[in-house]
Amino acid sequence: MADIEEIAKDVVDAAIKVHKALGPGLLESAYQQCHAYELRQRGRKVLTEVTLPLTYADQKIDVGYRIDTLVDDLVIVENKTVESLLPIHQAQLLTYLKLSGCKIGFLLNWNVRLMKDGIRRVVYNLSGPTLYPVRKK
Repeated sequence: MADIEEIAKDVVDAAIKVHKALGPGLLESAYQQCHAYELRQRGRKVLTEVTLPLTYADQKIDVGYRIDTLVDDLVIVENKTVESLLPIHQAQLLTYLKLSGCKIGFLLNWNVRLMKDGIRRVVYNLSGPTLYPVRKK
């Protein structure tokens, strides 16, 4: 099984590389595709726009949830190009983690001067959610 922390490191490193090349100001979809490309170059299995159904009363229901990027079936990446990340963005990612069974996700806000300021690591486990901002040292 893949080491989830190695996947997480690749997610962050790839985001910083893409942002250094492109800078802020583009559409979310442009960053998503370039980030996915960079992760694939690192040997990662990357799926984009993954449908995430809701299970209710043993029925899977498509309610429109889409994971921006799923890396190695273990880590979720949600891309944003916003003035600043808001609690609703964290709530969205926590919902995706809960519904998917994944434990780690990243909010990437590409609309920042330095990418390190736009990265938020979100961890979900049985004892509840905890949020860790990621800083590149």
